[in-house]
Amino acid sequence: MSLESKIPAGPLAEKWEKHKFNVKLVNPANKRKFNIIVVGTGLAGASAAATLAELGYNVDAFCFQDSPRRAHSIAAQGGINAAKNYQNDGDSVFRLFYDTIKGGDYRSREANVHRLAEVSTEIIDQCVAQGVPFARDYGGLLDNRSFGGAQVSRTFYARGQTGQQLLLGAYSALTKMVNTGKVKMHTRKEMLDVVTIDGAAKGIVTRDLVTGKVESHAGHAVLLCTGGYGNVFFLSTNAMASNGSAAWRAYKKGAKFANPCFTQIHPTCIPVHGDYQSKLTLMSESLRNDGRVWVPKDKKHAKITAAEAVKLPESERDYYLERRYPSFGNLVPRDVASRNAKMVCDEGRGVGVTGLAVFLDFADAIKRDGQKTIEAKYGNLFDMYKQITADNPYEVPMMIYPAVHYTMGGLWVDYNLSTNVPGLYALGEANFSDHGANRLGASALMQGLADGYFVIPYTIGDYIATLPLGQAVDKSNPAFAEAEKAAQARIDKLLNIKGNQTPDDIHKKLGHIMWEYCGMSRNKEGLEKARGMIQELRKEFNKDLKVIGANEELNMTLEKALRLEDFLELGELMVIDAHNRSESCGGHFREESQTEEGEALRQDEEFSYVAAWGYEGEGKDPSLTKEDLVFENVKLTQRSYK
Repeated sequence: MSLESKIPAGPLAEKWEKHKFNVKLVNPANKRKFNIIVVGTGLAGASAAATLAELGYNVDAFCFQDSPRRAHSIAAQGGINAAKNYQNDGDSVFRLFYDTIKGGDYRSREANVHRLAEVSTEIIDQCVAQGVPFARDYGGLLDNRSFGGAQVSRTFYARGQTGQQLLLGAYSALTKMVNTGKVKMHTRKEMLDVVTIDGAAKGIVTRDLVTGKVESHAGHAVLLCTGGYGNVFFLSTNAMASNGSAAWRAYKKGAKFANPCFTQIHPTCIPVHGDYQSKLTLMSESLRNDGRVWVPKDKKHAKITAAEAVKLPESERDYYLERRYPSFGNLVPRDVASRNAKMVCDEGRGVGVTGLAVFLDFADAIKRDGQKTIEAKYGNLFDMYKQITADNPYEVPMMIYPAVHYTMGGLWVDYNLSTNVPGLYALGEANFSDHGANRLGASALMQGLADGYFVIPYTIGDYIATLPLGQAVDKSNPAFAEAEKAAQARIDKLLNIKGNQTPDDIHKKLGHIMWEYCGMSRNKEGLEKARGMIQELRKEFNKDLKVIGANEELNMTLEKALRLEDFLELGELMVIDAHNRSESCGGHFREESQTEEGEALRQDEEFSYVAAWGYEGEGKDPSLTKEDLVFENVKLTQRSYK
């Protein structure tokens, strides 16, 4: 099948404005006749649910937490991008657009990215009006700082809690609409399936995480705002409950999954410290504004501790990012910083007990600006680091190493954020649309709020206007009973395996395979080996899984098992996609495709497309549909941050 992206015609800067005029509208009095389901209440979901309800739609919002305030969006620390040019340093909508396209290594749609840059300025105004306490300069104006992949200061921030403060703003808007009755909030409910009738999404099946009850919910459209799937690697910076199941269930109901192998490895994470670790902790990329990244020049100083590092003279230090990329220095994009950290550690110059770490040193910044200034910028981040590691970053360097953070892949969507299944939409990190092969820092919050506040309220009307007025979705349709029955059968199957391995035991094995063969560095032989290993692990899961307890109770082991079953299938698709894309691109270093200097080498003639995979049935290889990427406003060049 072909995919219709529905990108509007005309000049790039006029596409969104023209599209807003050309989409169909729904009369305000008619909006109250339609019900919309929103799954996930992080930044994308909360902003979408609140805005759609404000417009008059009836909204059912679902989250598996006890409150939307616990969404993983709170973990985003460093900031949110917007092309306000408050610093008067040369920023513009087009420069943000260009930086995002280039940062994603030319693997995203021009039209979507330009729209994101356009509405970025409106997001800041919206959030300030909600009372989000952005940092301000001495004169009281909103402050900005720099982030990787840009040479301007466009990142608005609230110390190291930007995600939390933005989510509180969206949550306040959502709560207002809950109080009016326009939003019905369903907490502790996890989506198990999408219900389709005549090929269109008409509802979902959920499991109550407290009672185990499986039930259906009907609506005229379904919005998936469920985040990314980075936890397929087991160890990641995501909240432990974050998962890819909602998107995967949609995939198995016909929605295309785009660029699944595009995973972001974040360079600024606290290194792994043991076999029994359950997750990794992100240290904000904003720290690279003032922290200098280095390792010893000589292998004889490898594995030194942070305390020993203070005594190592400057002449023995290699500030390798500043050396290799003088124009950007420590503010190169995440994929470049991550790959270089791996490279120096592979050379045997890593630090710490494992040798899998590099230093992030603030000594120069503290000497230059004073400790109080650094405390004002990063105090809570420094405190968090000290609590976790027992090292004081005001006195010794931090130790950091790359870790899985964000997923650029996700459900394929068109310009309206609609999947190829009518009535089914994907917003925020759940879709693939804006970040290409590498997301620039501070752009996740931007995309989530852009999709929820400023895109979907316009574009969903184009679909709703085609539906019959006043005709409710009939829950007595056999499709709902069939979906409930299938979900219950899946639960019963997992409970009855009665093997010896917990979901965590098997998940750790999957994570090791994914990190080793489908992580920062990949090759054809390793990917082929990985696929076979995952297939064997799926057999192991089906024979030896141990789920204690019952369905009719709070059962976190069962929750993990359901999510892991999807991760095992998704992991195989990621490997298939990585095998198909035999180019180096963004953070996805294909060893067979590199420049003489060891940088990622794209193959534009062969791979300038979105890889959209379709489910063809159990045991069958997925089908590949290519959406060609057309670049009319930027020139495809070999990325350089030197």
